[in-house]
Amino acid sequence: MPPAVPAIKGGMMSDLTIVIPAAGASSRMRGPDKLLIEIDGVPLLRRTILRALAACPQVLITLRKDDVARRLAIQDLAVQIVPIPDAATGLSASLRWAAAQGQGRLMILPADMPDLTPEDLTLLIQSSNAAPDALWRACGDDGTPGHPVIFPANLRAAFAALHGDQGARPILQANAHRLKTLALPGQNALTDLDTPEAWQDWNQRRSLLKRSKP
Repeated sequence: MPPAVPAIKGGMMSDLTIVIPAAGASSRMRGPDKLLIEIDGVPLLRRTILRALAACPQVLITLRKDDVARRLAIQDLAVQIVPIPDAATGLSASLRWAAAQGQGRLMILPADMPDLTPEDLTLLIQSSNAAPDALWRACGDDGTPGHPVIFPANLRAAFAALHGDQGARPILQANAHRLKTLALPGQNALTDLDTPEAWQDWNQRRSLLKRSKP
């Protein structure tokens, strides 16, 4: 495996945990596990974790209890793995367990967003450091809401009431008055890879970008 991405200088405050929900079944891929598909020789899940670790020392990942393949892909990384016994009930199960285990503020970072960089995550964390009682949400350069989202510590208890596959949407809606947004470059906060078509389009765009560089 490639070495971990070096940590960014001037590390983040210790009262924030990056949560990477990875207990889903990747069913929309209709076959392969999207989080184990390799990008430049690195499984997507591992790649996302390495980028998270470069921005914050506290990273928590949720996995299905019987998910051996994903666990093997990240077994040497310094992350807290939380097994989710009720993962089949939807994304909210991961968020409930993660909120109970994580510390301080929680950044919810989807595992399948390949364009987010350590610098993007660092910028969002720095914004939250300056206003820690606000909800911070990354958005595209056109203002379209995206991910990740940082929840202040005093909203962690609200995660216990989440259910189904709606994620943390109810918390965002109930606390819209506390929301601040941060635009990230291009589509970094918007691009996710959860279908074969999304992977194909992203790979094509990436190839064109590489060919256009001198």
